[in-house]
Amino acid sequence: ADSGDPDVELPTARHPPEGLEQLLARTKFTKTELQSLYRGFKNECPSGLVDEETFTLIYSRFFPHGDASSYAHFLFDAFDADRNGALCFQDFAVGLSVLLRGTEQQKLRWTFDLYDVNKDGYVSKEVTLGDSGGWRGGDRRAGAASALCPPQDMLEIMKSIYAMMGQPAPGHSAPAQHVELFFQKMDRNGDGVVTFEEFLATCQE
Repeated sequence: ADSGDPDVELPTARHPPEGLEQLLARTKFTKTELQSLYRGFKNECPSGLVDEETFTLIYSRFFPHGDASSYAHFLFDAFDADRNGALCFQDFAVGLSVLLRGTEQQKLRWTFDLYDVNKDGYVSKEVTLGDSGGWRGGDRRAGAASALCPPQDMLEIMKSIYAMMGQPAPGHSAPAQHVELFFQKMDRNGDGVVTFEEFLATCQE
């Protein structure tokens, strides 16, 4: 990388970050805040990239009494905007900016995307079947099947939150109850999936 570029005031890494001016435009951090964030990022990740294993180790430090590994997986996916399996500084800075300084709608969009595990634009509680894209709630057979099978995607997220907080979850009862409450509140048209519009409208009530 050419460290002589006057527009790049961040230190050079093996994976060079975007120029400071670009990150100032894309985030709501000040120049000083970005430089401080980058120093911390570079200290933890000298290569300029964070893989999921390293991210999980760092994140788990904040939850010493629980197991944060499962939730860290979902969080890593949410930060990994370009879906390349590694976080660079700009992924981290842009995601953090939304969470800390974003508008209510931006924060809700980020949260919705976290829950949208397979990134199909819906939060679904129903079982995903291989490459078929999963059942949709409008299918009566899907409804019957989901009554027999625990709602896997949302259930996995809820179980990961319980584990992270160090709270015992006997069987699947407590996380599953949270999933059912989520859908009772959010799934306004009862089709078995929650759209961002439904999620936004319910959260802003």
